[in-house]
Amino acid sequence: MPAFWVAQVNVTDRESYKKYSDRVPAVLEKYGGKFLARGGRHEALEGDAEKTRAVVVEFESFERALECYHSPEYQEIRKLRDGAGDIQLSVVETLDL
Repeated sequence: MPAFWVAQVNVTDRESYKKYSDRVPAVLEKYGGKFLARGGRHEALEGDAEKTRAVVVEFESFERALECYHSPEYQEIRKLRDGAGDIQLSVVETLDL
């Protein structure tokens, strides 16, 4: 059953965040992750309107999404975004309908 990384980000240092975001696609691809939304237009309808970027990544399963997040490759590049903004990242599994 597919699962998604869902992130809301407030980028405060674009240069540092770009170092991170340039390297993310290769790691996600290794774990079967596929961007469904990455930046682009978005509007906060409720909640924290300070977040300036929305990201959605699809994985084949909840377990695979967690495996990617906890992988040494992702944890290494994750350090690049420290201090570059505020992020809320969740893993969400689809409904079994």
